[in-house]
Amino acid sequence: MERATRAARRRSLAALPDGGGQVLLAGVGTGLDLPHLPATRRYIGLDLNPSMLRRALPRVGNLDFAPVQGDVQNLPFAAAAFDAAVLHLILAVAPQPQRCLGEIARVVRPGGTIVVFDKFLRRGQSAPLRRWLNPLVRRVATRLDVIFEDVLAAVPQLVREDDRPALGGGWFRLIRLRRL
Repeated sequence: MERATRAARRRSLAALPDGGGQVLLAGVGTGLDLPHLPATRRYIGLDLNPSMLRRALPRVGNLDFAPVQGDVQNLPFAAAAFDAAVLHLILAVAPQPQRCLGEIARVVRPGGTIVVFDKFLRRGQSAPLRRWLNPLVRRVATRLDVIFEDVLAAVPQLVREDDRPALGGGWFRLIRLRRL
C-alpha cells in the first residue's frame, strides 16, 4: 500500500498551507504520511486502534507528533483547535463519513485547510462491480460506494477548492477543502 500511494500522498500533503500551526492527521493508521510532512508544524495523529498508533511511532522522525486514540466520528478536541486536517483513506472506512467530515469541520478553524485522499464514486456513476462487491468488502476493509459529493453536501461549512484524480482512473481523488 505504501509504494502504491506514496506519490498521491505527497501531492495531497503538498496542498497544506505553508507555515506553522497544528495539523490533525485523522485516521493516522500506521503513519504512512509522516515521512512526507515538514517539521514546521505540530501534528496530532488520531486513530481508533491503539496498535495502529504504536505502529506509526517509528515513522515520526523529528516531527512534533502526539498520538491520540479516538474516533473520527466523535473527535476529542475543542472547536477550531486545528489549522488544517489530513484525511487520507479514512472517509471510505468511517461508518458514517458525513459525521466524520462534520467533526473535522468543527475542529478546523475558519479559513483552515482540509486535504482528502480517498476512493469515491461520482454521482450517477454506475460502477456495477464496485457496488456489487461493496457489501462484502465493507465488512472487512473499506466501502466502495461512497459518493464524496453527498458527504460534502452534508457539511455546509466546507467548500471544495480543488478536486483531481489521483489513482485508479480517477477512482482515488485528491481533494482540498476550506473551512468557511
